[in-house]
Amino acid sequence: MAELDISTNNCIVEQHGNVLVVTLNRPEAKNAFSPEMLLGMYKAWRLLAEDDDLHCAILTANGDTFCAGMDLKAGADGEQRSTEEFMELMGKVPNIHWQALLRDNRPNKPLILAVEGYALAGGTEILQGTDIRVAAENAIFGVTEVARGLYPMSGSTIRLRRQIPYCLAAEILLCAEHITARQALDFGLINKIVPPGETLAAAHEYAARICANGPLAVRAVTRSLREHQECMPEEEAMHASDELAAPVFASADAKEGMRAFKEKRPARFTGS
Repeated sequence: MAELDISTNNCIVEQHGNVLVVTLNRPEAKNAFSPEMLLGMYKAWRLLAEDDDLHCAILTANGDTFCAGMDLKAGADGEQRSTEEFMELMGKVPNIHWQALLRDNRPNKPLILAVEGYALAGGTEILQGTDIRVAAENAIFGVTEVARGLYPMSGSTIRLRRQIPYCLAAEILLCAEHITARQALDFGLINKIVPPGETLAAAHEYAARICANGPLAVRAVTRSLREHQECMPEEEAMHASDELAAPVFASADAKEGMRAFKEKRPARFTGS
């Protein structure tokens, strides 16, 4: 994999073919968020959104903890150059931290999560901004803000109840207790459990399967999954879905896909 120049000390951004790999890199602080980390994440998601050669992304972390959430001391600990750049960008993009944490302006491409160890507070909140989630058997999740008298501002009160049954979301949010990887799988919060140390490989397998498909179709389906939720009337949602489908069916990739099927060969998609 080639490391990109948008990386920071706390966030490594690499390209592996058509896949962007974003690695939280502050293991000495349990990968708690820092300005430097948020800066790298923000730049990674904007690159993913804008670069047509990138078809999806994997979010993972170094160390034995995926992410412990926000660290209020990070401004003093992070690299000063990156902290200053982050603060300067925040003046131009006030919600840069929410974009970094996948609350706002998510890139319109699939996001795959690979979790080892603890993913608490912001670590479980950012999970809800991803699309496919792999966890190690030792992974622990939890939205624990209320235990500290705080509010989960990265979107859990909205997204969690839409992604899993209401009563389970209420239990997670109101009791602030940890849940195991097995519970998360049973709740429908994650897709797959693998042995510790194998989550990144499993995430790459998902990425390869996604990248084999038509990129225009993948983006349209991703957008529909996120935007056309159960709160929309079915007729309105169907109409909105048709609007996304029309340019996909008119694309060269659609013609290539049907031609490849007829000729019994792998399709050669170009994203056009």
